[in-house]
Amino acid sequence: MPTQINPPAIDQVAVEERAAKFTKRSLKNEAKLAGLKLAASMMDLTTLEGKDTAGKISHLCQKARRPMDARFGCPPCAAVCVYPNQVASAKEFLGDDSGIHIASVATAFPAGQVPLEIKLADVKFAVGAGADEIDMVIDRGAFLSGDYHRVAGEIAATREACGDAHLKVIFETGELGSYDDVRLASEIAMRNGAHFIKTSTGKIPKAATRAVTLVMLEAIRDHFYATGERIGMKPAGGIRSAKECLQYLVMVKETLGDAWLNNGRFRFGASSLLTDVTLQIAKAHDGNYQSADYFSLA
Repeated sequence: MPTQINPPAIDQVAVEERAAKFTKRSLKNEAKLAGLKLAASMMDLTTLEGKDTAGKISHLCQKARRPMDARFGCPPCAAVCVYPNQVASAKEFLGDDSGIHIASVATAFPAGQVPLEIKLADVKFAVGAGADEIDMVIDRGAFLSGDYHRVAGEIAATREACGDAHLKVIFETGELGSYDDVRLASEIAMRNGAHFIKTSTGKIPKAATRAVTLVMLEAIRDHFYATGERIGMKPAGGIRSAKECLQYLVMVKETLGDAWLNNGRFRFGASSLLTDVTLQIAKAHDGNYQSADYFSLA
């Protein structure tokens, strides 16, 4: 870290009360439909399983290209997110002109418990195979031990290893323990090269929450006021319904403004979320719910 970081203390009660207010917001009719389509365009459609195959990646890429029948006017997803070994398959299926990014988890995702040299080799392999976005995990052991310089140094080194690829820094907020630590991790990541900050790996039960996301959005806002730099945000894990994702979009608009309401600055980490969003888009178009059997599962 180039300078000492002293983020403001977080009032737990206040931030949870503010976050809860977003559950009372409601979008209707045209605004709801526009929000649902915007949410679909912000999704990193993800598969991160040991049983991933080229065939599964092909299905994921097809789903990202056309989430539902063309008559509904649903835009493509922002990205597909896969393990480094599957990046070449995603590149083959998407080609160079789809407009859909290829993101890859790296740095020994999800635990991050390997030497830095191996983490950087992981990143370089994924970028060399065609990834244009890297989702790295911080060393939570180092962070919780107070070794913030090590965490900062690994983020900076990973950013350098990314080359032209964008870097998303994952905190695994469910393991950090407090909103103060989430805010500190946000500051460290933003000062050391993160293009996006991201809540979670999706591999532990406690993942993205509205309150944690609000803390991170406010850190992004304050960083922008201090530096003029716009950092992106990606909540991941635990967001499963269209209603929830619309509440997150309202939170983004009211905390950061319209400049963040695009997939260049806000993403959802999604595996099952897209299914409910497409069902709701179909309902808004046709006036009735369709069976989930008519929609391929993401």
